[in-house]
Amino acid sequence: MIIARSATELRDALKGKNGSIGFVPTMGALHIGHRSLIEAARGNNDTVVVSIFVNPTQFLPGEDLSKYPRREEADFKICELSGVDILFYPDVQAMYGEDEVRITAPDVRGYILEGVSRPGHFDGVLTVVMKLLNLVRPTRAYFGKKDAQQLALIAQMVENLFMDVEIVPMETVREKDGLALSSRNVYLSGEERTEALKLSAALKCSTNMVMQGTLEVTEIQKAMMDILAPLEVEYTAIVNRRFESLLRVVIGDTIVLVAARVGSTRLIDNVWM
Repeated sequence: MIIARSATELRDALKGKNGSIGFVPTMGALHIGHRSLIEAARGNNDTVVVSIFVNPTQFLPGEDLSKYPRREEADFKICELSGVDILFYPDVQAMYGEDEVRITAPDVRGYILEGVSRPGHFDGVLTVVMKLLNLVRPTRAYFGKKDAQQLALIAQMVENLFMDVEIVPMETVREKDGLALSSRNVYLSGEERTEALKLSAALKCSTNMVMQGTLEVTEIQKAMMDILAPLEVEYTAIVNRRFESLLRVVIGDTIVLVAARVGSTRLIDNVWM
């Protein structure tokens, strides 16, 4: 496995690589969910590139940038064992300069749900993803469905800017008890982890209600809020794939989302119907 720490080193490592390139951008603290993305890239491409970069521009003041989990040695080993060909591991200076051109999220879809409590967050996400896609120039790039709004905005950016890359959505990976895997789960105490299961339980409830014929959004959200109590719920939302609000669930074109704080840890989860 080649480890590249600058744009020049990455381009040199990619020289002579023939065939398709699968790319998995991450912020490190890799877990089984990340490995599922890497395995999908490995199974469908000739070359696999993984990036690890904790992107400062997507963190708002007061968020957990300085505390975000970093496990360099373990991450490197996971990449190596997963068959990664090139690991891109830049620092901030390698990715950002002074007085840069700005990339901004859409005025509507970038400032609802996650964008309400984290204004400007998606500007940073789209900026760094644009940089990484331009550097790697992959055939396919793999993103988890757990960050559904992020996934939708990245797909929109690729479409709007005529970028030649296939965005591959991947299913959320969960623990046996239903908790969605997240690098932030390490912040949870034992008691908080039990409380965090209310997110997946609320989503499971929404699925069961739809399967039993209840399609009214208000009824489903009320049932979800009952399950989520007494967590500090930031939002529950039921939208279509374009992140437009729905009055009734449309099978095959609906995402149910939830964001809540468990202790001091903010968690998100969703289910696609």
